[in-house]
Amino acid sequence: MNAFSRRGACPALSTPMQTGDGLLVRLNPVAGGMPPKLLIGLGESALRHGNGIMEVTARGSLQIRGLTAKSARLLAAEVDALGIAVRTGVPVETGPLAGIDPQEVADPRPLAERIRAAVEEAGLTPRLGPKVSVVIDGGGQLTMDAVTADIRLSAVQAEDEILWRVSVSGDGGSATPLAVVEADLARDITVAALRMVAERGREAHARDLSERQLASLAGWHSFAPPSVLPDMSGRTEGGAVERHPAPARSPIGIFDLANGQALGIGLPFGSMPARNLIDLAGQASDLGVTEIRLSPGRAMLFLGLAPSAGTSLQTSAAALGFVTDAADPRTRIAACPGTPACASGRIATRAIAETIAAQNSDLLDASLSLHVSGCAKGCAHPGLAALTLVGDENGAGLVVGGTAKALPAGYRPGYDAARGIGGILAAIRAQRHRGETAAACLTRLGAAGIAEIYRQE
Repeated sequence: MNAFSRRGACPALSTPMQTGDGLLVRLNPVAGGMPPKLLIGLGESALRHGNGIMEVTARGSLQIRGLTAKSARLLAAEVDALGIAVRTGVPVETGPLAGIDPQEVADPRPLAERIRAAVEEAGLTPRLGPKVSVVIDGGGQLTMDAVTADIRLSAVQAEDEILWRVSVSGDGGSATPLAVVEADLARDITVAALRMVAERGREAHARDLSERQLASLAGWHSFAPPSVLPDMSGRTEGGAVERHPAPARSPIGIFDLANGQALGIGLPFGSMPARNLIDLAGQASDLGVTEIRLSPGRAMLFLGLAPSAGTSLQTSAAALGFVTDAADPRTRIAACPGTPACASGRIATRAIAETIAAQNSDLLDASLSLHVSGCAKGCAHPGLAALTLVGDENGAGLVVGGTAKALPAGYRPGYDAARGIGGILAAIRAQRHRGETAAACLTRLGAAGIAEIYRQE
């Protein structure tokens, strides 16, 4: 077992990370998914060796919490005994329906494997930081547009061939496009970009590359046949159409596949007791599920279902506390374990989040991001949020338009924090203009006014 990884690193199975509730490990099966019996085995290991909490992250990784140095080693041995091969090296991620979605432009898995091999052959893994990543998006019903990456490749349909749009640093809407090329060139540009990142040190990302370096990478398309060169119109000379990201579909719901259906089920706030996951996997097996895949968006996809079985599994999942409706307000809230699960937590984040979701479902729309953090580390949502509740020695602080690390604008007792947020949302309900989003109304009310509402008794 290697030394524990520092916060901010990726807590792989061999390098668990210290958190407020013990050690945390994260794993991604090489196969992409696993039969129900293997998920049951992982759940039983989590019960034996951790605190019984399992998570699916925003990027679709599986996490097991509450381990000790000894139990982490035992868990790793049991994962190996179960025959679950886990990915190592630079993350090269594909969509959760890769290779089985009849609507995808191309199966991204072969290109992903070629890039993984090229990265290893170039010896780049030890030279790159743990959060440097590559996304290969084949399109279809569940795209990877919402997932940020240093390098992203998206399938583009040309008249008679599949090309790949190569972009750097961002998600499907914000990444900087470099070129639209065939698969071999896409692989070569990806490896070249990662070399440039590695040369800047293990703290570097693709966003740190210079304009000159980006221009050099974009120039690689000059080696491609003229028919695949991109132009400023968004269409290649060979007829390839650039895909402008539409609003990402939720992974929660029913997906029609070439063979049967997939049912997407979410974990509330990305977390669930292992016992509940074991029970759900057992019922899924009884209903004919052949494979369970992890999905970005803190969800799981159950494959191999007959149409009549999907409704039954949804009902069972809802009874166990899972998210079965894409409009469920819990999907709009990020919340870490908080107290009592995490020793670093100062407020009961999950209880607060559940109360807010239950009492304000009509206002938690896609425009309004809400983060409930047990402490200033902000593990569940490192980025900005419209509203952040953060626990500290003064109670539950409110940060408007910032992160959990920012100075709160006002405080309430932790047990009363949900009521404070309820007051803010009630003000939005009363003052929102016709057609105005909750986030736009929040901006119009202003940070000072919002903080005053939060503090009111």
